[in-house]
Amino acid sequence: TAGMRLELANEISKFLHPPHLYSRRELLATPSLVPKAAGVYGWWFRCLPAPIDTSKCANDQGFTLLYTGISPKEPPKNGRPPSKGNLHKRLRQHYVQTAAASTLRRTLGCLLADDLGLQLRRVGSGHRRQRTNFASDEQALSEWMEENAFVSWVKCKRPWELEYALIRQLDLPLNLLGNSRNRFHPELTGARARCLAQARALPVLQSVNGYY
Repeated sequence: TAGMRLELANEISKFLHPPHLYSRRELLATPSLVPKAAGVYGWWFRCLPAPIDTSKCANDQGFTLLYTGISPKEPPKNGRPPSKGNLHKRLRQHYVQTAAASTLRRTLGCLLADDLGLQLRRVGSGHRRQRTNFASDEQALSEWMEENAFVSWVKCKRPWELEYALIRQLDLPLNLLGNSRNRFHPELTGARARCLAQARALPVLQSVNGYY
């Protein structure tokens, strides 16, 4: 309906003009800044993690929008219970957990692997308990994000609808799902595949500085 289209247009406008871009340092110091609500978040970058053509990307306050995500996910259509996620939980995963819990962290780590000396590894015990992350290199990735990756969000009841519209309308080079038309998609999938192949060729790490 016209009303729904207007509401969506207003949400997109709010998303593209956030009142503030939050750093990792800010959100770890004051976790309550992130609402325990459903919504869409965007990652804005001071420095790019790779040579990316950003001429068609959104910019705000001197930062470039490269990625968007949601929490919770769209409810399953197979009768399974819906996700209990929210913005607060999801952004904490991106900032303090590992690449095993964050698609964004894995993408950034793979793109920055050569520059930062990062190496994707299989970590854990037993095939079922293995996780793939950057092991002791996760700290270096967190530090890079603290200086270069900033986040904003928009609360909304059906975030998957807004995310779909954003991916359809904007140039978001770091999004993979539903974004195969993006010019950077082949390079990003290639970088991730190369890192994963290298991880599979290396021995499994049992434990590295608490990362599993």
